[in-house]
Amino acid sequence: MRFLMRSLHHCLLSSHNKNKSFRVSAFYKVETFFEKQQNAKKMKTWITALLTMSSLLCFGQKKANADKEEWKQLFNGKNLDGWDIKIRGYALNDNFGQTFRVEDGKMVVRYDQYDDFKQKYGHIFYKGDFSYYKIAVEYRFVGEQAPKGEGWAWRNSGIMVHGQPAETMGKDQDFPASIEVQLLGGNDKKRTTCNLCTPGTNVVIDGKLITQHCINSTSQTYNGDQWVRAEVLVLGDSLIQHFANGEKVLEYNKPQLGGGNVSGHDPALMIAGKLLDHGSISLQSESHPVEFRKVELLNLKGCMDPKAKNYKSYYVKEDNSTCDYGKRKK
Repeated sequence: MRFLMRSLHHCLLSSHNKNKSFRVSAFYKVETFFEKQQNAKKMKTWITALLTMSSLLCFGQKKANADKEEWKQLFNGKNLDGWDIKIRGYALNDNFGQTFRVEDGKMVVRYDQYDDFKQKYGHIFYKGDFSYYKIAVEYRFVGEQAPKGEGWAWRNSGIMVHGQPAETMGKDQDFPASIEVQLLGGNDKKRTTCNLCTPGTNVVIDGKLITQHCINSTSQTYNGDQWVRAEVLVLGDSLIQHFANGEKVLEYNKPQLGGGNVSGHDPALMIAGKLLDHGSISLQSESHPVEFRKVELLNLKGCMDPKAKNYKSYYVKEDNSTCDYGKRKK
């Protein structure tokens, strides 16, 4: 551009036109024209760069939103809204002795109104049906066991997944047919947590049907009143994994109805061999006080179309009927 302007300047000066003012005026008009063209070109370049940068930033933000895990807090820290209670020997939502309650922002299980536990096993169910998800709790055992609680139930609770609905349990039923992620507190000896127990169910491990009631995990022992985070990855009927403080400690496949270790139930509901790919989630009362300061769920089933506003990159099960495009998809 500078070379072009110099050449033009030389041509004007050497012109036969003797009118100096004309030559100067003509030069500056041409120079102004070229400057405007150059500025326009620069502006176009800047606009293109800004649009590119904006597009990249928007794409990065969209990806960040798609990757960000959205955990739902099942326990709100204030009350038991959204939960159903079933205690053996009592009707649905008859919370005998205020067994399940909220104290200091925690969901707790207490037995201060029990004179005799009398095998009044209880479960608190979060309302809904779940199939592909992660469930996580932060728990600890405290205090003394309820009077006449069984020895095996000392510092013992559980997370029940793929369970039967609370309303289908018999009045005198002890446990829901379900997969139990057994939570145990330490006794200064080797006592693992996030084990597997199978009330009314069986599972497959390494291709073999497992019918024994409980299988120990590979976790460490957690003694005292320390908080422990237990997570369960549930993928329909294909895979379930247990995690204790972030470490995978157990894995199995094909959860299904079958076996024993449940009483007081409706036999018509127990179809042996039926695979469990969905069900309820509940927490146990088995005679030892336990506290839950967090109960949260990460849904893994939903919109898997990247064009949708609610697309999540970590979903593993497609349900594009839930996709939200903001505007009608063209």
